[in-house]
Amino acid sequence: MCIVCGADNPFGLQARFYELEAEGATGRELLGVFTLREEHQSYPGRLHGGISSAILDETIGRAITIAHPGTWGVTAELTLRYRKPLPLTGEVRAVGRITRDTRRLFEGTGEILLDDGSVAVEASGKYLKMALGEITDDDFDQREWFADPRAAPDEVDL
Repeated sequence: MCIVCGADNPFGLQARFYELEAEGATGRELLGVFTLREEHQSYPGRLHGGISSAILDETIGRAITIAHPGTWGVTAELTLRYRKPLPLTGEVRAVGRITRDTRRLFEGTGEILLDDGSVAVEASGKYLKMALGEITDDDFDQREWFADPRAAPDEVDL
């Protein structure tokens, strides 16, 4: 029921994640594809800035699983820069990567991209590395937390 990745949350973003084959300057990148709805707007026809923040937080925070499967990120700090408004076009894509990785913490950056490839929102964050058992004691189903094994959509030009 996660608001970002929960496949069963009818009000959520129902995110899907893909590990990108190409490596950036800081290692492999994670692509997040998110479904937008009218319920996610602020001004008419525009994505709420808090939803943009959640998209980037989730994408950057999950990128650690590429290098460290079973490690999860708990946000310690997140900084955003809003460059362009995001229209509610039904789907939005974000890319995240790890820029620094230590024993207890990691840092990362990410962007939400518009259809023309320009950056709408960019973020950087710091995260604590934690095992799932340290984050929740609920009977949590991990299936939806892993990168989607399907190939990334062809129309993505990164």
